[in-house]
Amino acid sequence: ISKKPLSERVKSRDAFIYLDRVMWSFGWTEPENKRWVLPYKLWFAFVNIVMLILLPISMSIEYLHRFKTFSAGEFLSSLEIGVNIYGSSFKCAFTMMGFKKRQEAKVLLDQLDKRCVRDEERSTVHRYVAMGNFFDILYHIFYSSFVVMNFPYFLLERRHAWRMYFPFIDSEKQFYISSIAECFLMTEAIYMDLCTDVCPLIAMLMAKCHINLLKKRLRNLRSEPGKTEEEYSSELTECIRDHRLLLDYVDALRPVFSGTIFVQFLLIGTVLGLSMINLMFFSTFWTGVATCLFMFDVSMETFPFCYLCNMIIDDCQEMSDCLFQSNWTSADRRYKSTLVYFLHNLQQPITLTAGGVFPICMQTNLAMVKLAFSVVTIMKQFN
Repeated sequence: ISKKPLSERVKSRDAFIYLDRVMWSFGWTEPENKRWVLPYKLWFAFVNIVMLILLPISMSIEYLHRFKTFSAGEFLSSLEIGVNIYGSSFKCAFTMMGFKKRQEAKVLLDQLDKRCVRDEERSTVHRYVAMGNFFDILYHIFYSSFVVMNFPYFLLERRHAWRMYFPFIDSEKQFYISSIAECFLMTEAIYMDLCTDVCPLIAMLMAKCHINLLKKRLRNLRSEPGKTEEEYSSELTECIRDHRLLLDYVDALRPVFSGTIFVQFLLIGTVLGLSMINLMFFSTFWTGVATCLFMFDVSMETFPFCYLCNMIIDDCQEMSDCLFQSNWTSADRRYKSTLVYFLHNLQQPITLTAGGVFPICMQTNLAMVKLAFSVVTIMKQFN
């Protein structure tokens, strides 16, 4: 998470080191040694059946099995988590199915890295790689804090924090065993959800890194005197190739993130609405703090990524400005015709859509958050 010195070789794919380790523990990647393929696939099947299928079902059964024992606050606390867990199962499925596409994207990053030969460019890559890993650690802290805030309080109150159903455990007679099992499963569920939220953020962060590098190269075109027209044309062609690689990189990731962000957009309004109702009408001080932390974590699922997508759209406009403001007026006709073609392509912004429906940007994110406030307003009118 700290910037490596230039004496060490750092690749753009190193921004995914911590994230890949967590995904590996869930069976979402591939084992390095082929002889472990079968045990790894069995582990993958066991973990994901338990976490993505049985865990949401256990919370639903608890509603049917002991619905009368829920207080209003407990029911809303459990429901907001339950809805998020169902959504997380779909997000995890999309992330797992996108493994090969992510590997293709990393190969494209390696090709982009080959262009980073200057110390200034390598330093930029090192900084963004450290930033990507830092975001992963930051999300771990934020998401883990929710469990740390909830579990001890409910354990001291001798109440279950998330109300899960275990078929062979009596939750009342074997309270501590069931509570520890709940804590373990919730922690694993949170880490799975974390992978689906951090992966798009780090991927687009590295896209922004190479977009910034391309902007500097465009700005410096024809700025070094003494070169021939062929060399100037070659530099422009290399920039066109860089831009093509960036587009291929985003295109490889677009189907991976489309479904994930679509589910997040659907969840954020519903989950935040339930959380705000619970916070305003049924929470104690301690559960209110935990609910606020949960709302913050839910907001972190979409806000940083949408903000980053907005920045990349602005960067695309800046790229075309950098090319237009470069020293092209004294170039020959061939260079100018190539520049006009390239300038037209640069003016097309790099955008992502969620499920092919919602544009991934701050405007969509704010619209979904407003849905939560509208739910609370309706509840106030009925209160």
